[in-house]
Amino acid sequence: MPNHDAASRPVSGPAVTEPFQLRGRFLTAVALRIEMAQPDASFFAALDEKLSSAPNLLIGAPIVLDFERVPELADRDLLREVIGAIRAKGLLLFGVQNVTAQQRELAEAFGLIPLQIGRDAPLDKQRASAPQQSADAPSPEIKDPPRAPANRIINRPVRSGQMIVAENGDLTIVGSVASGAEVVAAGNIHIYGTLRGRAMAGARGDTSARIFCHRLEAELLAIAGLFQTSEKIGAEFRSHSVQIHLEDEKLCIERFE
Repeated sequence: MPNHDAASRPVSGPAVTEPFQLRGRFLTAVALRIEMAQPDASFFAALDEKLSSAPNLLIGAPIVLDFERVPELADRDLLREVIGAIRAKGLLLFGVQNVTAQQRELAEAFGLIPLQIGRDAPLDKQRASAPQQSADAPSPEIKDPPRAPANRIINRPVRSGQMIVAENGDLTIVGSVASGAEVVAAGNIHIYGTLRGRAMAGARGDTSARIFCHRLEAELLAIAGLFQTSEKIGAEFRSHSVQIHLEDEKLCIERFE
């Protein structure tokens, strides 16, 4: 019989796994766009009113401050007051968008993360290990490859507490969406049942996205970041088959007769 020594035998042992993984995630956040260059008592009163009328929209949701309309708002003391007041109300303010260089510096000083709009790419190994260029070297222009639509079809009802996301395409629900559930899509949302929870279409900023449902009883509707809570949905649309779309930066609801 052949002689097999220990050195020739395969060694078995536990599989080696990395202690953590870096994975891209699709995050939906509420953008609070500041419309006045000098936020005053009326700003905070309006925020209190919104919290009273739609607490489920803001409480517990990640909040981003949007400075698109107020590039001149760069007073340190005023920003400290605004940010402090928002946090004091229990809101999860974590970032800013559409900021100038000065606003970015102030935001970082207050512990907020500047977010780059329109970029949501996975953190893959090639990107994570790419060498950094020196500050003096010009950065080459890199264009993201177009994402292929990834439509999702869910052949069951969506229960309370669940969140269903179609990151790059349309979302179809064959069933109802319960109160407390959330459905999100980069494209359109089709619900073959009753919508009682939240529906957010055009989550990447697609203003042409639409929401369709057989029976409207929604807690919240949103397209490309513009939203409408249940209190603002007219009684003439409730319990009817409808489509929702944007027109002149306003959410429009139409009944199917």
